[in-house]
Amino acid sequence: MTSRIWGGRFSGGPSDIMEAINASIDFDKRLAKQDIRGSRAHCAMLVKQGLLAKADGDAIMDGLLKIEKSISEGTFAFKRALEDIHMNIEGRLTDLIGEPAGRLHTARSRNDQVATDFRLWVRAAVDSLDEHMQALQATLIDKAETHVDTVMPGFTHLQAAQPVTFGHHLLAYVEMIGRDRGRFSDARTRMNESPLGAGAMAGTSFAIDRDQTSTELEFDRPMANSLDAVSDRDFALEFLSSASILSVHLSRLAEELVIWASAQFGFVSFTDAFSTGSSMMPQKRNPDAAELVRGKVGRIIGALTGLLIVVKGLPLTYSKDMQEDKEPVFATFDTLELCLAAMTGMIDDIAVNKDRMRAAAGAGHTTATDLADWLVQSKDVPFREAHHIAGQAVKTAEEKSCGLENLTEGDLQSVDDRLTADALKVLSVEASITSRSSYGGTAPDNVRAQIAAARDRFLKSAEA
Repeated sequence: MTSRIWGGRFSGGPSDIMEAINASIDFDKRLAKQDIRGSRAHCAMLVKQGLLAKADGDAIMDGLLKIEKSISEGTFAFKRALEDIHMNIEGRLTDLIGEPAGRLHTARSRNDQVATDFRLWVRAAVDSLDEHMQALQATLIDKAETHVDTVMPGFTHLQAAQPVTFGHHLLAYVEMIGRDRGRFSDARTRMNESPLGAGAMAGTSFAIDRDQTSTELEFDRPMANSLDAVSDRDFALEFLSSASILSVHLSRLAEELVIWASAQFGFVSFTDAFSTGSSMMPQKRNPDAAELVRGKVGRIIGALTGLLIVVKGLPLTYSKDMQEDKEPVFATFDTLELCLAAMTGMIDDIAVNKDRMRAAAGAGHTTATDLADWLVQSKDVPFREAHHIAGQAVKTAEEKSCGLENLTEGDLQSVDDRLTADALKVLSVEASITSRSSYGGTAPDNVRAQIAAARDRFLKSAEA
């Protein structure tokens, strides 16, 4: 039996293997809503342009409404023999209204149809992910506000470097997610052009109105080149690229949660909601949710790499290879949606051990830079010389097995006679943090201002 999609050229039917490798309905049925929306816009345009009788247009619109209802109710029978979502819907439309259904495909190809459907789907995915990213930012900001004055060590090379506040640390991720939202928004702007009306690849001889369908589908404009319209998958690649960077940020935060929750750090702890136990070791509380967020980044980066490889050697215009574009995008969206929800839940869930953080903040002579800065500001010592003197003070503290703040005036004088008793005032963790008042610094008053600014920049639309 030949296919009713393209059977005129063929006398026989495809083999079972050909049908299996060719069909995409198992995954592209996720485009049903977008396919019906695109068909409605196309139908309305055909009627307005006099290319389709109003009675046929009304029948098509009524049939599409019934199909949409059956899909939403889960009663629609998807058929692999019809290959994809487009022909499944058209096939069912034919069953419902007969001959007029065959007129819907006038001046349209599956090439521009799928390109339109996929852009609509990815655009909606970007909007959905933006809501999830904003929710994570809101949770991070709320937690940061609770811990404006909570002291912790800041790290370089995973070595204690300088004291910071936990609130300041969390706000760093608010900024990262803000850039992620910007990347997705930029990608959305570029993808928001309509391929519909490009036909198979060369346009059409029918007097269609591409501006009408573009406006109806809330695109900014029709795509300018018909070849590019059906063959471009930049929008999918940009989506996966933005998703990969976002997933890396989530993974970095997840890694910190894993480290902080360890017995060796003990900075935070999870409740039962976001941790699991061990089948053998009864004492264990494992941060599995964080570890899984960290692990899933491999899938997302792999999806980007995979699609880049698929499209890298394709000549213009459409090739069947492009059928491989949807599964990695669908899977990436599902994974990111879950990871964002999990991370939002974890940040809200964690209990912070302030005492443990404060004790760690002073370990490792983290106020040594403050001593060097004091020499520069109070004694006009060149910073490189001040750095050397502060290093000698650290060595003295190590020899005495004490912190810098525990050195005496005599200890400091033995290092350099310019280190007077006033220098001791800058060696506490609290003094160090309070002094970091430059724009973007960790001083608590700064962090409060940063929180207010972050709410204004990132959350205002949600609160409006």
